[in-house]
Amino acid sequence: MGKPRVIAFYLPQFHSIPENDEWWGKDFTDWVNVKKASPMFLGHGQPIKPLNENYYDLADYNTLQWQADLMHQYDVDGLCFYHYWFAGKLLLQKPAEMLLQHSEIDMPFMFSWANEPWARTWDGKSHEVIMPQHYGDKADWRAHFDYLLPFFRDKRYLKESGRPMFVIYRTKSMPDAEAMMNLWDLWAREAGFEGMHFVETLRDGKPDSRPLPFRARVEFEPARTNFQQPWLMLNYKRLRRRVLAAVNRCFSTKLLLNTPFKYADVAQRSLNLLSAEGTYGGVFVGWDNTARRGLASTIVLPPTKEEFATFLRSKIELTKNTYHTDYVFVNAWNEWAEGTVLEPTEAMGYAYLEAIKEVKKSYE
Repeated sequence: MGKPRVIAFYLPQFHSIPENDEWWGKDFTDWVNVKKASPMFLGHGQPIKPLNENYYDLADYNTLQWQADLMHQYDVDGLCFYHYWFAGKLLLQKPAEMLLQHSEIDMPFMFSWANEPWARTWDGKSHEVIMPQHYGDKADWRAHFDYLLPFFRDKRYLKESGRPMFVIYRTKSMPDAEAMMNLWDLWAREAGFEGMHFVETLRDGKPDSRPLPFRARVEFEPARTNFQQPWLMLNYKRLRRRVLAAVNRCFSTKLLLNTPFKYADVAQRSLNLLSAEGTYGGVFVGWDNTARRGLASTIVLPPTKEEFATFLRSKIELTKNTYHTDYVFVNAWNEWAEGTVLEPTEAMGYAYLEAIKEVKKSYE
């Protein structure tokens, strides 16, 4: 094991696409929700604003170049782009495709297949599916692999032991996951790689029980930790949300349905919840999806620079000494509508990026 490698999840939702125009209104991007957010309690830091009002467009070459420069300046090793494939239908693919076309942009990257159906969660209709997820058969698996192969061949694409790294967000919903993954591994070998380096996402703390050919797992925080609260506590919170929602409906009040968490408390629980050997550690920089969920939001209060640095350093040590791996994944580079952002904000400036650089410097 060598110097820790920090990878940040990356949301490509900041450019307009025809589908979002149809579903949410013309020129919709995540910035629309981010700007509309309002504080839910005294001192609540909403809306979250980018430094210097940098409401960028990911269809702009200059934005990718700026992000690449920022990565290198603050020693972030790579970005893990969310990838959306629905049985041949692509969404939000333009930033990655533009990156592929411009080899001069020095942005190490990889993909996480966000293989969940899209629903109207943002306007309270989470059961109304607007883009279903179907996994198809061998022909679809081949088409998907062939689409990704030029990215895998790119020298900037992250590889482990000669294998392209590829995160899968939710294998439990994939009935033929083993067959698909084994074929991809075969096709990768035929393409000249050592196979595929599949990484499972630990979102609820429970790996897929099937013997799937994953070579690693990654902690997805803070969801992994928040899902692993005691059963009685989780059910109490569900009941509490229902009661408060009923009160809001009856009396036109605006009571927050979930009590905000303190960052240090969630960070410590994350460190206490050990994953298996071979796991990549996960950290986060707060969580606040008020922009999407309003009164039903989940909030982990934003950390100070020192709190984030302490958590990152502790997770790196845990990852190296217990999991025996080198990677730590940060949630996230730019999840502005979910309040977990490494990019510079009006409130924190470059503090979280500075923390990464300073913590990593101690391992040189």
